[in-house]
Amino acid sequence: MLFDCYFDWDTPSQLFDGFKLSEPSARFLDVVADRVGATVSGRTTYEHSSHWGGAGPHPTAPLFVLSHRPAPEISEKQTLVTTGIEDAIVAARAAAGDKDVAVMGGGTLTSALAADLVDEVILHQVPVLLGAGRGFFQAVPKHVNLRLLTAIAAPGVTHLHYEVVR
Repeated sequence: MLFDCYFDWDTPSQLFDGFKLSEPSARFLDVVADRVGATVSGRTTYEHSSHWGGAGPHPTAPLFVLSHRPAPEISEKQTLVTTGIEDAIVAARAAAGDKDVAVMGGGTLTSALAADLVDEVILHQVPVLLGAGRGFFQAVPKHVNLRLLTAIAAPGVTHLHYEVVR
C-alpha cells in the first residue's frame, strides 16, 4: 500500500518504466527525477528494495550503497561505500556531474543532514499509519530548519518539497 501511488493510476511516467501515476504525481516526480544524476542509498533501503534488481531506483543514475559491512550482492552497476556518508556523497557528486544527488533511506538521510550535506528534502507522504512501524528519521543531532517549497496533494500521496535553511 505504500507504493500504490506509483502504479494504480493512468498517467505513465516519462522516466520510470511501469510507473502509472496520477497526473499531479507524474508532473512532480518526472521533473524532480530528471534533476538526479546519482543516488546514495542506505543498506537497509537497498535490501528492502531487493537490491533494485542489480541496478538502482533511478533508471539512468548510478547507485552508491552506504554500508558499514561488505555487501557481496553489489552488482557492477552499483558501488558500495563503507567509509561514511561524506565519501558516499563525494563519489555520487563526481558521478552526477551537473545534476543532483538523491539520498534514500531514513538513516542515510539523517547522516547526510547531520553532516550538513543536504540542500533539499523531498518526502512522499502516504496517508497510512503503520502499526508497530519503523520511524523514517533516526535521531537528528541538531535542529534542521526547513522551508516548504511545494506541497502537491495527489491521489494516495502528498509530495512535500523542502529547502534546508542554513
